[in-house]
Order: sequence, then C-alpha cells, then structure tokens
Amino acid sequence: MARKKIREFNSKRLLKEHLKRLAQIDIDIKSAQITETTDFNALADAEPWLNSTRLVVKPDMLFGKRGKSGLVALNLDLAGVEAFVKERLGKEVDMQGCKGAITTFIVEPFVPHDDEYYLSIVSDRLGTNVSFSECGGIEIEENWDKVKTVVVPTEKTLDSELLAPLIATLPLEVRPVIETFLKGVFDVYIDLDFTLLEMNPFTLVNGSPYPLDMRGELDDTAMFKNFKKWADVEFPLPFGRTMSPAEEKIHKLDEKTGASLKLTILNPKGRIWTMVAGGGASVIYADTVGDLGYADELGNYAEYSGAPNEEETLQYARSLIDVATADPDGRSRALLVGGGIANFTDVAATFSGIIRALREKQAQLKAAKMRIYVRRGGPNYQKGLQKMRDLGEELGITIEVYGPEATMTGICKQAIDYVKASA
Repeated sequence: MARKKIREFNSKRLLKEHLKRLAQIDIDIKSAQITETTDFNALADAEPWLNSTRLVVKPDMLFGKRGKSGLVALNLDLAGVEAFVKERLGKEVDMQGCKGAITTFIVEPFVPHDDEYYLSIVSDRLGTNVSFSECGGIEIEENWDKVKTVVVPTEKTLDSELLAPLIATLPLEVRPVIETFLKGVFDVYIDLDFTLLEMNPFTLVNGSPYPLDMRGELDDTAMFKNFKKWADVEFPLPFGRTMSPAEEKIHKLDEKTGASLKLTILNPKGRIWTMVAGGGASVIYADTVGDLGYADELGNYAEYSGAPNEEETLQYARSLIDVATADPDGRSRALLVGGGIANFTDVAATFSGIIRALREKQAQLKAAKMRIYVRRGGPNYQKGLQKMRDLGEELGITIEVYGPEATMTGICKQAIDYVKASA
C-alpha cells in the first residue's frame, strides 16, 4: 500500500460523486480550484454560484492548521476572494518549520453553522479505524478525549452494530441522518481505496451532512482498477517539496511502467550514491550509511524493482549517474549498485541496462573519481557479476563486485572507508 495525499478539492469531488452512486446520498458540495493560471472571469462563468453567495477561501496545499495560521478567509464576495488569493499566491509560508510557496487555493460557499462534528477513517494492518466526535473543529486536539473509535475488520462493512458506540450520545433527531452518512462515507472509502479520509469538521445544513474541511489519501497502487473512478485526481508533492529535473524524469518514467522506479535527491553534493534493486534493500543501504555516521554524505534514495526492462533500467541509470557525477570537486565518490538476493528477477538481464549507462558515462565517472561497489544474488547472478567485472577492466574504473557471500551492510562500510580516505 502506498498512501498518497490528494488535495481537498479532489477529496470532496470524489466524495460527492461516489456517495451518490454508492449510497444514494446527494450532498450539495460546491468548490472551485484556483491556481496562478486561473482567470477569475472565466471561473465565474463556469461556476455561477461564485457570484451569488458568500465565500470561503483557503490554501489547498496538503498542510493543516490553516485556520490557526490565518490562512482561511470567511464570508467574502468573489472580489474579496481574488484579492486574498493574489496577495498570497506564490508567496512562501512557514508551516511548522516546513517552508514552501502557496500555489493552489480552494474556494467554497460560506456555510454558517452551529454544530461541528469530527470524522476520521484510516486503514492499518488489522482493519479500518473509524473515529467520530461531536466536538469537531479547530480545537479537536484539545478535545481528543471526546473522540470515540471502532475498528472495522478487513472485508467487513460498517454496520449499525459497529456504529452504535460512536453515535450513542447524539440527539435522537440527528442520529439516523449521521448514521446513514457515516455508513455511506465508509462505503466510498472502501470502494475507492482510500487509506485516510478525514472531515474536521462536517456539519448539518438543513438537516443534511456537509463537509467543511476534508482531507484524503489514496492507495496509488490501486490506480489500475480505479482510474475511471478517480478521473483526473492529482497526487501533489508534499508541501515544501519540489522535484529536480532528474527526479521529475524518473517520476514520469515510473508512471509509464509496471515496474517501480524511484529516485529522491537528498544531497546533490553528497559523495555516497545508491542504485539498489528492491524496496527493502534500498532502505537497508540508506539506513546503514546513516547508522555509520555518513548520512550527511548520502546523495540519494533510489530503488528499482518489479523487473524493469533493459531500456527502462538504462534511462533510470543514466539519470542517476548524471546527478551522482555532477560538479566534480576532486574528492572521491562511491556508487552502491545491486541489492539483496532476488527470488525471480534475472540479475544479468537487469544489469544490462545499468552496464550500458555506465559505459556511456565513462568520462563522467572518471572525472568524479567514482568507485562502484556491486553486491547481488539471485537467478543468473554469476553471469551478471562477471559482466560487471569485465566492465571495470574495459572502462578502467574500479568496480568491486560481490555475490551473496558478502553482506549489504559490508559494502556500505567499504564505500564509506573509500570516501573517508580522500576527505
């Protein structure tokens, strides 16, 4: 499961559309998205309600505590919304130590209300936790003792019996409406492969539930079966994070393949770089470098898995090597290649793309004083390792090659010793 946050705009869009489909509940959610390219006249033409009701506007940037941070404007007309947005659009803000520019806003009708309810649905290994409180809103943390939680076992539904403890203290006149709403939201959560869905708060408008603030996370590994339901859902980067050209290239490559190709640049001036097969092995390599006291020299986190073909591996390795060898400064660098012991992956085949990239980048590798450490096991690994040994001799680059007899943590120490000697 890969939890990916989505914008509030998309959370509400999915809820509105699929709550009606699955539970025949029609909630009158209206919202519009504003970015730097938004033409306010065109937006008003497309969404006439913007000119006929008072409005709320706030950033839609995957961070919370917007109200407490003075980033929510209430009871404005459209001109007021435009002024509020233009004053803040593109400006950097600091949210709990994380700095970034605000690029996206959500605007909605201003909804006067008295009651504020809290709802959270989140998945874990044992099932789905459903939490509810009659004391929602910006003070929810201070009132956390009033939040009640039930666990819905995997493959079970949220029925009246499970719901009873959550809504037992609600007034009788609103209890049936909220019970039906919670059941419907749970059905949407399961059907669309949400991993988190939170409303803080939702209220009642003319007796019908209405989410005021909402956030959601989807399991992006379920995209293959949900692409029609999710439609144009966007998975933005976490607030304050931007992609480098290399990261963006690998991200686009990853989206087009059935394999997994990941690259995160941690320190562009780092001297220890990884190109590791398998998500588990990639974490071990990165953690080991950190545990040995060289986290500040770790250039990246990288992982390729799911048997990428030779062309995909070639493009992946090219991009990673370009970053790892950039701006040579006379100091030595190390590249860790390989991974654990594969179960099914043909090691020699996956090495073919990497070998082509290393051959192409020979001059860059030499200029950066890059030493390469290879450790791998699995089907056809002897042939793959021999290809790496032959490549080192061909290119005149030191490539230290190990099979499953060596430990993953062991070659991390060797790489650190190498860069340490030239510090």
